[in-house]
Amino acid sequence: MSVTVVIGTQWGDEGKGKIVDLLSPNVDIVARYQGGANAGHTICWGDETFVLHLVPSGIFHEHVTCLIGNGVVLDPVAIMEEIRMIRDLGYDVDGRLLISHDAHLIMPYHKRIEEARERMRDAGAIGTTGRGIGPAYVDKFARTGIRVVDLLDRDTLRRKLKRAIEEKNAVLRGVYDADGLDVEQIIEEYVEFDSLIDPFVTDTSQYLGQALRAGKRVLAEGAQGSLLDVDFGTYPFVTSSHPTVGGCCTGLGVPPTAVDTVIGIVKAYSTRVGNGPFPTELDDAAGERLREVGDEFGATTGRPRRCGWLDLVALQYTSMINGLTELAITKLDVLTGLDTIKVCTAYRYDGKETTRFPSEVQTLEKVEPVYVSFEGWSEDITGARRMDDLPAAARRYLRFLSDSLGVRISMISTGPKRDQIVSESVVLDTADIRPVGTGG
Repeated sequence: MSVTVVIGTQWGDEGKGKIVDLLSPNVDIVARYQGGANAGHTICWGDETFVLHLVPSGIFHEHVTCLIGNGVVLDPVAIMEEIRMIRDLGYDVDGRLLISHDAHLIMPYHKRIEEARERMRDAGAIGTTGRGIGPAYVDKFARTGIRVVDLLDRDTLRRKLKRAIEEKNAVLRGVYDADGLDVEQIIEEYVEFDSLIDPFVTDTSQYLGQALRAGKRVLAEGAQGSLLDVDFGTYPFVTSSHPTVGGCCTGLGVPPTAVDTVIGIVKAYSTRVGNGPFPTELDDAAGERLREVGDEFGATTGRPRRCGWLDLVALQYTSMINGLTELAITKLDVLTGLDTIKVCTAYRYDGKETTRFPSEVQTLEKVEPVYVSFEGWSEDITGARRMDDLPAAARRYLRFLSDSLGVRISMISTGPKRDQIVSESVVLDTADIRPVGTGG
């Protein structure tokens, strides 16, 4: 059995979409195991750029079956818009996109409650995307959620929705002083959604089990990053699920023994969207430069990302909890032109240095990063295809990261386009890739 898991090692936005796209020609199945439409995977082909929020990036490789697992919370509007976009680009999804019958649905009241809750928090807001992800997971674990399988029986759906909406309306009106929702309208909308989604729905855990026994190769992708994990991230400024490697098993139904490769995606610097502690954040010209050159604006929300130097304390922590076997470094080209590049190797707190990543937010907010500095480079690296093509200063930077984490670097992204990659293990095959917008 062979499962490769692609993990974001920071606060998300590490460039997982590009790496999954590059690895897809070598696998049979690409499976998404957690999160919702609050995350975007950006892919660049030629001069075209587009974003996938729910459908795995492997959908553009016609031999690949793409799967949305039970750990994902599904937004009906978002998934249908995405399917239409993919079809408009000329790709067939019939028989190639599978959706778990156990996946929970995001309902209109989830979005309404999340927006109202964030307004009430005011200065203490978490900084969510407002997509209803958190409230959907709350209902899942409160055992009151609506699953895809519930769409199959209209009477069951009506009963569950009526009870849920009456409860949510009481909360919206009584707690948040907000308007309620119409029960019948929502029921009709979701009955219509059932007819659209039905061809894609299956028991995905059984499908994966049979595929693994048959020797199929599976690539599992998460959304967000490890430092946003609800258990292991910077709680409470986290997402509502498990982007870490354990989420692959619970979000897809694959056994831990099937996972043989864990690729950690590491942006060559650090970014974060939303609120929460960020020890290496730069509120100066260097931070603004990283944001502008790296085009650091949220793929889903367009929000400007907070930028800072690479944080090895955090990376050593996420490498440990995920058991990384390989590293993929992204956006190395953004550092080109900097005279000096810094890396945080320890924190100073209460007069003492530590390499422990604190789980308590109040401590993480007060730590002072301890940096080592590296000489930068000015050479354009976007055309590099082998390690020897990179400037000596870039190679020294990468070697330090690999040695510090004790994990080998297997891929280095040197630009946004899919062929801008340094790798001895990935051979680009563009034969099955059509330019975006060709149709047919």
